[in-house]
Amino acid sequence: MSFPSEEKFGLSSQIKRSVISIASNIAEGAGRNSGNEFIHFLGIANGSSFELQTQIIIAQNLKLLKVEQAEQLCSQIIEIQKMIFGFLNKLKNDNK
Repeated sequence: MSFPSEEKFGLSSQIKRSVISIASNIAEGAGRNSGNEFIHFLGIANGSSFELQTQIIIAQNLKLLKVEQAEQLCSQIIEIQKMIFGFLNKLKNDNK
């Protein structure tokens, strides 16, 4: 995915931060001392995944991404959301 140079510090920067936030919050949560803390950080990661999905849709609407590219990316993001949601539910059930 390559955006015009004027987008370097705009939407493309936001997308990069969201992607980094997803992975970083999962990693940080895994390193915490309790399941409840991990659940908290997975929730933040999930929120970042929805931010990312929104940014991809915006990029498509601005004609920075082709429809096919946006659909493929959104499909991959939805898979990540499902994995995070499944992991959250497992941790919540384990903590009961």
